[in-house]
Amino acid sequence: MIVVSNTSPISNLAVLGNLPLLQQVYHTIIIPTAVADEIAQVATIYTQAATVPTLDWIQIQNLTNNDNELIESLREELDAGEAEAIALALELNADLLLIDEQLGRTVASRYGLKVKGLLGVLVTAKRLGMISAVKPVMDDLIVQARFRVSQQLYTDVLQAAGE
Repeated sequence: MIVVSNTSPISNLAVLGNLPLLQQVYHTIIIPTAVADEIAQVATIYTQAATVPTLDWIQIQNLTNNDNELIESLREELDAGEAEAIALALELNADLLLIDEQLGRTVASRYGLKVKGLLGVLVTAKRLGMISAVKPVMDDLIVQARFRVSQQLYTDVLQAAGE
């Protein structure tokens, strides 16, 4: 399974010290250079993210198909990490793109990509028996990583997780 990730799912789990959860669920995660650069910026505030480039299951990959029109079009709407993550997912014909930001998810879906956010990863991890409950992890994301979750999404995620 080819899984490409934007910054948020990786950096937020790193803040919690739960980054191995991504490896348990997906085995290998591919990120574009712009995402690696954004994670390096996050690491200046949250030092837990500094280990990301050293992890052998996170592969940093440059775009080989420098479709300038596609990249320029994506960057008109999105930040560099989101734009490159979508472009790389398209280039690799990825099975899944991990991305949290609503606009990025909307744009990725417009290109036919299957998307999942970090909260969806948590629900999957619970279904696979990798975590016993989503709620404490989601609460930690909100408090420790300042992850923004609307009350409706919070309720929907707990319902999806059977909690």
